[in-house]
Amino acid sequence: MILSPGRLNAALHSAVPPVVLDVRWALGDPDGHRHYLDAHIPGAVFVDLDTELAAHGEPEDGRHPLPTVETLQAAARRWGLRAGIPVVVYDNTGNLAAARAWWLLTWAGVADVTLLDGGLSAWIGAGNETVSGEQTPSEPGDIVLTGGHLPTVTADDAAVQADSGTLIDARAAERYSGAAEPIDPRAGHIPGAVSLPTAGNLDSDGTFLPAEVLRDRFSEVGHDVAVYCGSGVTAAHEIFALKLAGIDAALYPGSWSQWSTDPARPVATGTSPR
Repeated sequence: MILSPGRLNAALHSAVPPVVLDVRWALGDPDGHRHYLDAHIPGAVFVDLDTELAAHGEPEDGRHPLPTVETLQAAARRWGLRAGIPVVVYDNTGNLAAARAWWLLTWAGVADVTLLDGGLSAWIGAGNETVSGEQTPSEPGDIVLTGGHLPTVTADDAAVQADSGTLIDARAAERYSGAAEPIDPRAGHIPGAVSLPTAGNLDSDGTFLPAEVLRDRFSEVGHDVAVYCGSGVTAAHEIFALKLAGIDAALYPGSWSQWSTDPARPVATGTSPR
C-alpha cells in the first residue's frame, strides 16, 4: 500500500518496473501540469485530477463526481496501465491528491496500487534525480477495469452514518466549523459528523504516521465508517490512512460540495458534531 523512495528507486530499475503516476493537484492551484513539467520522477506520467479522475455533471452531483468505469479505463490505458503491472502514485502535497488515484484505481479493480510515502519531496530528499518535460508511455496500456471494489455511500447513507457517529469529515477544522468556506455554497458540516482533518494523518515531513498512531487517532469512530471532504478528493487520503490503521471505510463521493448544494439538507456549524 505504501512505498519508500528507496524501494521505488529499486523497483524502477527492476525487470518489471511499475507505472508511475504524478497527480499534481491542489485546491486553488491550477498549475499542476506546469509543476510536473518542471520536475518529476523519471518515467512518471502526468494525471489530470479534474479531467481524468472526475466526471463533470450538474452542481447537485458535487465538484468531483466519480468518472464512469469506461472513462477511467480509457485514461488508465493512456497512462500505460497493463494487467499485472504495479502502479505507484504520488504528488507533492503529502499524497492528498494522489490518494484519489489510489482510491479510484483500487475501486476499479487494479490489484497493486501504492502511494509513494512523502511524495516528490521525499523522493528528492532521498537524493534521487528528477527530470523535466512531458513523458508518455512507450505503448498504450491494456488494463481492463470494473467498478465497485471499494464501498461508497450516498447522501442519505451519509446522514444515517452521521446519526450513528461514524461519519468522518476530513476537511480542515475551519471549514468543518463554518468559520471559512472558500468554494462550496454553504459553510458548516453534516450534523453528527466527526471532524478528523486529513492533515492529522501526516508527520511533519509529509509521510504517513505509524499505524499504531493512526489507530489511536481513529479509535473514537469504530469500524463501520464513512468519510467525506469537500468533493471526494482528500477523503480518499483519510480512507487510505484508515486502511493503514486496519479500518475499512466507505467514501461519500459527492461530499460537502453535493450536500451543501441541496437546501433540504441540514447544516451544523461550530466545533462539535451537532
